[in-house]
Amino acid sequence: MSDLAQSAQAADEAVTIGPDRSLTYDAWQILKGRWLFWVGLFLVGSFAIMAIFPQLFLFLNPADTDISGSSCNLREGRLAPSSEHWFGTDQQGCDYYVRVIYGAQVSMRVALGATAVTATLGLLLGALAGYYGSWIDTILSRLADGFFALPYLVGAIIILSALSTQGSRTEFDVLIAIAFLGWPAVLRLFRGQVLQVKTMEYVESARALGASDYRILRKHIFPNAIAPVLIYSTIGMGAVISVEATLSFLGIGLPLGTISWGIMINDAQRFVRAGTDIHLLIFPGIFLVLASLGFVVLGEELREAFDPRSR
Repeated sequence: MSDLAQSAQAADEAVTIGPDRSLTYDAWQILKGRWLFWVGLFLVGSFAIMAIFPQLFLFLNPADTDISGSSCNLREGRLAPSSEHWFGTDQQGCDYYVRVIYGAQVSMRVALGATAVTATLGLLLGALAGYYGSWIDTILSRLADGFFALPYLVGAIIILSALSTQGSRTEFDVLIAIAFLGWPAVLRLFRGQVLQVKTMEYVESARALGASDYRILRKHIFPNAIAPVLIYSTIGMGAVISVEATLSFLGIGLPLGTISWGIMINDAQRFVRAGTDIHLLIFPGIFLVLASLGFVVLGEELREAFDPRSR
């Protein structure tokens, strides 16, 4: 063997083949070094655990964790924060820390439920519009444009007013009202992704091999086009939490008596206007802002990591 051939063989043997790189792998390499990603993940994880296992965040007397009101003491109403009551007490004398912790349950349920309905409806309609095009795309696109013309908050107020009265309104009504107005944005986003993916060579090859439309959509279109929708939905959950709290604050959302950050802020405004008991506004407001901020920050970090144009 010549010296040139030996050198080429040695060079080939010295080459170290690294792991296969994918979009997910590259995104993780970016995310793990970004502190904002970890902040967003911490906030989202904390509020998720708070909603599922609120008892983990309660270090008080077990009797004080009764949110039914039977353990509240009217003589201790509207106490300032102290070592005994970390966030003070509300006007019924209930421990405010306990109620703020349990307020995460409603916000997270509405956010998760509304986002799930919005994403499901938007994905299905977006897949139909983008994949089949023609008159289906025209009808669905014009329908989405009509929804975009309606202001989000105003539309939710109209729907809730039509669905029920204050006495009969439920958490499900609020969820449906928010979800009903959110699907057009998902449709438009996923439609654009489907239009790009369906022209790829692997989709054309599957179609040439006789694959059905259902198989192409399930095996090739959805897996390769859904990432932007998941990122958008993560950001959207933060917006849903804010919208639910706003509707409850205005008295059009959840019924009175529900443990919700928006209702707590609504109840607190009359005392704050009088210049007293500002803690009734501050603590649910802080939790509301942190919960919304966590989803927005996490979603933005995911978007920047998965979008090659932002690198």
